[in-house]
Amino acid sequence: MKFKFVALIAIAAAQFVAPTASANDQMVQSICAYVADDNKNNLRKALSDNRLRLKNVYDGITCDGLPLVRHAIKHNAADTAEFIIKQLPGSQVAASGDLEWAASNGFAASPILDAIKARSAS
Repeated sequence: MKFKFVALIAIAAAQFVAPTASANDQMVQSICAYVADDNKNNLRKALSDNRLRLKNVYDGITCDGLPLVRHAIKHNAADTAEFIIKQLPGSQVAASGDLEWAASNGFAASPILDAIKARSAS
């Protein structure tokens, strides 16, 4: 009887975890799409609706294998990149290596780099 009860709890817990993981995947896909489309307002709304602070979830989000700022640089999403950079601590922006990545990947002329430099200095 004890085994059946434990198995039942494990099955019930698995059912509750699956939708959450799926919802998180959907939210990450939406965030990546908003960044690629340079849609700062929808990004802000998605974060607000889900009661998320970008600085708390930034490290867990990658788009096409890139962090959000690099994804924004790749898609020339200046407004959204500036919003993201302003939401992160200056020390995190400075330590990210985004400037070096941009220079080595052909994005040295991106206006987003100015925002990164300004935030890194603060």
